[in-house]
Amino acid sequence: MKKIFKRYWPYIKEYKLQYFLVLIGIILTVAATTATAQIMQPLMDEMFIEKKEEMLLLIPIGLIGIYFLKAIGRYIQSVYMSYIGQHIVTRFREMLLEKIINLDMSFLYLNRSGELISRVTNDINRIQYFVSNMLPELFRESLTVVALIVYIVYLNSTLALYSLIVVPIVIYPLILIAKKLKKYSHRSQAKNADVVTRLTEVFNNSEIIKANATEKFELERFSVQNWQFFKINMKSVYVGEIVSPMMEIIGAAGLAAVIFVGGREVYNENMTVGEFTAFLTAVGLVFQPIRRIGSIYSRIQDAIAASERVFEILDTKNQIIDGQEILSEDIKKIEFKNVALKYEDVYALNDISIDIKQGENIALVGDSGGGKSTFINMLLRFYDPVAGEILVNGKNIKDYTQDSLKHHISLVTQRIYIFQDSLAANVAYGQDIDVKRVVEALMLADASLFVSSLENGIDTMMEEFGSNLSGGQRQRIAIARAIYKHSSLLLFDEATSALDNESEKRIQFALDEYTKDKITITIAHRLSTIEHADKILVMQNGRVVASGSHSELLEKSEVYQRLAGEFDN
Repeated sequence: MKKIFKRYWPYIKEYKLQYFLVLIGIILTVAATTATAQIMQPLMDEMFIEKKEEMLLLIPIGLIGIYFLKAIGRYIQSVYMSYIGQHIVTRFREMLLEKIINLDMSFLYLNRSGELISRVTNDINRIQYFVSNMLPELFRESLTVVALIVYIVYLNSTLALYSLIVVPIVIYPLILIAKKLKKYSHRSQAKNADVVTRLTEVFNNSEIIKANATEKFELERFSVQNWQFFKINMKSVYVGEIVSPMMEIIGAAGLAAVIFVGGREVYNENMTVGEFTAFLTAVGLVFQPIRRIGSIYSRIQDAIAASERVFEILDTKNQIIDGQEILSEDIKKIEFKNVALKYEDVYALNDISIDIKQGENIALVGDSGGGKSTFINMLLRFYDPVAGEILVNGKNIKDYTQDSLKHHISLVTQRIYIFQDSLAANVAYGQDIDVKRVVEALMLADASLFVSSLENGIDTMMEEFGSNLSGGQRQRIAIARAIYKHSSLLLFDEATSALDNESEKRIQFALDEYTKDKITITIAHRLSTIEHADKILVMQNGRVVASGSHSELLEKSEVYQRLAGEFDN
């Protein structure tokens, strides 16, 4: 816990004013709790035994005053503890998302989306108790215990010894329970991530589920994860809920000792009835915060487990190190010099060397797994070479900041990303919306006709995943987005796969003029897409096995001849 507390301290100390107000609330609450025990003495001795009439008025007024102060103290604590917790959790949620989306693509590929969503939502919510409630509650209950112990020692030190001897007995079982709870909490949070992952898959793949009538199959798979989550949570409940009854039993034993020994003190006239009643009330009150401290200690284990999972992400280091230089001018030249990239022990790219100049249209063809998409990903710095180097405008790509590099690159893949926003906002994604530019981009992407048929035109709201558009329409929006960005390097990864031949020809015709002063790299799925390229690279097993124009490759490359035949089919 000490290690986790150190991690939170820089954030916690920013809330000095709020913690000061919480402290005031704690002091009021503790003072009122102690006064509740103290008022029992005049209640018994002066009001009931001595029968002083003025006490009939003073005692009720005093009791109302005590509980009024206690209510104010509790309210101040609750409000400002909630403020601290909600504020820190909101900040941490943003921090965690910022960290995740800025981590390497390899991290995002390797970690399930459900797992990451669980970290940002479930785990973050669990740390709220740690950062807002734990410290004030521990301080309040500890201060209450100390104040009441001082008070009962003041009343009768011998009797105090009998009543408090049971407290040390509580410590050891609490430590054992806490260890168990932390283990179960880790398992619970991991299983929650499995549940979220399963739900994410179901909702993202609803079409294939419906098409295959596998609703029952998916429900059964979810049910397994769901009930495993239930069983782990119940194990945590079985262990955690032992604390309260255990404390009740131990507290009752201490109280029984007080009644036995204190009763004899009253019989022997060493204590008045009022003093004994005040003492008994104080002892009863002291076991309440001790019991709550035990409960707090148990709940802290859940927050610690969640905190460890959150800080595990925040401490993850990027393998792709950002450069320092700003790429301010257009990309005019790209050079691959003996570039190699390995996934584990397999080469995704091996000894790739090529020069690409401004205005050139390069096509990549080859069998699946040949390295085409990896070639494009290297330019986006999703990965860095394990050997060789990539130069952009004569400088190593690693020297540039990733933001400035990607500012000059537009990517369109066969997997289309449509956001729940207006159509115009999707085209201008990440930039200010210029209506004229949006319309021009849509025209070049052959999307003007279908956009004009929409009820609200470019202001039409897109549904999740663009489900209110056809596949071809989504692809046109993606191409328009690339055009709107006005980048000097265009990367097309089977970007027209959902379009018919006529639509593809219209878009290509429009793009030919638009891309004259740009570098275009295209992964092709049709012969018509690549036959007019300036250079075609034929890739197999991460290597360029042939390069040249369409006519040259038809003459000299058997691999390309086979691929061209497959394209035609």
